Amino acid sequence: MPLRPAVFLDRDGTINREVDYLADPALFELLPGVPAALRSLAAAGYALIVVTNQSGVARGLLDQTILDAIHARMVCELKAERVEFAAIESCPHHPDFETPGQTTPCVCRKPLPGMLHRAADSVGIDLQRSWMVGDSLRDLQAGHAAGTRSVLVHTGKGWEQSGAVSAALPDFQAKDISTAAARILAGWTA
Repeated sequence: MPLRPAVFLDRDGTINREVDYLADPALFELLPGVPAALRSLAAAGYALIVVTNQSGVARGLLDQTILDAIHARMVCELKAERVEFAAIESCPHHPDFETPGQTTPCVCRKPLPGMLHRAADSVGIDLQRSWMVGDSLRDLQAGHAAGTRSVLVHTGKGWEQSGAVSAALPDFQAKDISTAAARILAGWTA
């Protein structure tokens, strides 16, 4: 079976409104335009994969059960909008905090590409035909390290970081995920 392209998506500030250490599913709020943008990407054949650092787990601000409940709410809200994810990957680690049950060094926390590689292997993704969309430099770095193209969205923390990214990262910047999806689908070229 041939590998398919994906759009890897950061969660906080890209899909949902930025909340420092979101630890309550009731505070999860989709950003405007997200359902339509994700539907259009999926209709074009892109697998939609969430890759999110969640150091609040290592910091003790939430546990895996709450994180799962937040993701369940995200999945439910987007499923109601006819959007489904091929995978959701999260990294609960932080280098300055111990994560219960962690016995090996973390290889998944962005800017490392571990979550992208793990999802690509499990879903069957062609990384060279894929995109990483996020609102931080570490999202772009993870995509670059995995071999994807990347987009910095100016939602969440993206506007603050737009001037700090190097000339090589990202492939382009967009005001939001709707603009990013339109440019990806238009066959963006440098």
